[in-house]
Amino acid sequence: MIEAQQARSWKVAAQLYNSAVAASAIAAAWELGALDELRDKGVLDAHEFAARNDLDPVSTLAMFRALAAVKIVERDGTRVTPAADFAEIQQTRSFFHWLSRGSAELFRRMPLVLRNQNRGGDLDPRDPAAVAYACREINALTYDPWFWSAVDGIDFDPTMIADLGCGSGDRLIKMLQRHPGANGIGIDIAADSLKVAESDAVGAGLADRLTFVTADVRTMDGRPEFTEVELLTCFMMGHDFWPRERCVATLARIRELFPGVRRFLLGDATRTVGTPDHELPVFTLGFEVAHDMMGTFLPTVADWESAFAESGWGLRHKHVIDMTVGEVIFELEPA
Repeated sequence: MIEAQQARSWKVAAQLYNSAVAASAIAAAWELGALDELRDKGVLDAHEFAARNDLDPVSTLAMFRALAAVKIVERDGTRVTPAADFAEIQQTRSFFHWLSRGSAELFRRMPLVLRNQNRGGDLDPRDPAAVAYACREINALTYDPWFWSAVDGIDFDPTMIADLGCGSGDRLIKMLQRHPGANGIGIDIAADSLKVAESDAVGAGLADRLTFVTADVRTMDGRPEFTEVELLTCFMMGHDFWPRERCVATLARIRELFPGVRRFLLGDATRTVGTPDHELPVFTLGFEVAHDMMGTFLPTVADWESAFAESGWGLRHKHVIDMTVGEVIFELEPA
């Protein structure tokens, strides 16, 4: 029989358990605006915050308790202030949202997904809108500085830009703002994400310059406007092209669908090589485990490079980021 004293000594278990609860609280606090308010004002009252945002006061205080349990905030009754680790969590909050909001159902189903009898069909039960919400900030954190450096290095001014797997359309909107003479096409399989993109395009005053297409990049048909595209981008979805035979065919198909492309910026995560399990940085473990469960092959950098020439693309430059999930931007041109 386990005694109460022994149970109270389970420090490792308590830390892991409380961290799991806090991961959901981080996602909620970001989505509800609490993290930004704490960053900007340095203090808030949980009940006043709940009243102002039409939230249940008891549940709202519970959210802050979860954050306080892992020392993200300090709590004195209903008074909440940032703790020592707050800045790091504020920077990485999108990873927790991706895990706890976007991918929650996938991890909940882990014991079912692992059984071979359940491995057929669609193994991705994630929330595409929540994934897109998180990925917008993940992109900004892990890709954007290198992406804009690559864009600045392009030796032509594109008049038509297409973004494959555009999600919420944030990158495409920014590119059109940067290139006022260009039009854009956003392509994504998730209709819910494109609704967000269309709304944001209207808000940015770009509705007349942007077209959104609901389609699976791997199997979509050509459209007349595709022939006008000069700059093609694709971020955080290229791993869906794999395994290798399908990837080579997809890249070759993209080359055919967009015959006028002069530059193709392909940014994606790559499989970690040689890093011990206990030394993996934030996001890496969740990203790789999730895609393993979904049966999605994650290529290494070498895997990618071996597929380009065979599919009709030449590698001009490789922008190595390697922040959390082996991020890299491949700058390609027709071979």
